Amino acid sequence: MAAKAKPSPLRLLIVDDHEVVRIGLSAVLDLTPGMKVVGQARSKADAIAQCRRAKPDVVLLDIRLPDGSGIDAARDILSARPETRILFLTSFADEHTVLEAVLSGAQGYLLKDIASAGLVKAIKTVASGQPLIDPRLTTHTLSWLKSLSPGPGPSKRSLLSPQEQRILPLVAEGLTNKEIAHRLELSEKTVKNYLANIYSKLQIGRRSQVAAMYAGSFKGSLPPLASKSS
Repeated sequence: MAAKAKPSPLRLLIVDDHEVVRIGLSAVLDLTPGMKVVGQARSKADAIAQCRRAKPDVVLLDIRLPDGSGIDAARDILSARPETRILFLTSFADEHTVLEAVLSGAQGYLLKDIASAGLVKAIKTVASGQPLIDPRLTTHTLSWLKSLSPGPGPSKRSLLSPQEQRILPLVAEGLTNKEIAHRLELSEKTVKNYLANIYSKLQIGRRSQVAAMYAGSFKGSLPPLASKSS
């Protein structure tokens, strides 16, 4: 009987503007059975280029990069390679950032102080296609989303005009004003005016809150991770 083929290791790309972080993560993950670091990047542009070249299974991505947002990088990476899984690994713990990361199409979101065992478990979870958020963020984030959901009485969404309601799912997709304008065959200025009306009617002030109002809650289960002390 022929020997069973050994499964290919998970291919990982580490994106962080701090060299020490990249080297440390690479050292830990390269020693983990079933994982292989195929590249390191310090910027958004470098991350996108290396994704095209190295074709990683999972990208560990920081939120803040020297040439732009990791969230924008996630959108570009997933646009080019939808099969890639994005796992944000960052120190940013505010609800708006978590929501924007999830709406970008990322599969997971972790804080940097997680233990190595928890990180390895998270990478495997994300690689399998399961969504994941650091449990220290989940309760606060879902509570925040719930606070934005319509309460008793008329739905907040009913306050919007039909055109304004058409814009909501496009904002939730992470499209820019220019992209929304192109999709709806409107001018960018008109889209901007519609968004201003939406902000006023819903009594909110940020784009991510518009998306949250539409999304209502995160989809899928949020499996627990190993704690920091594990």
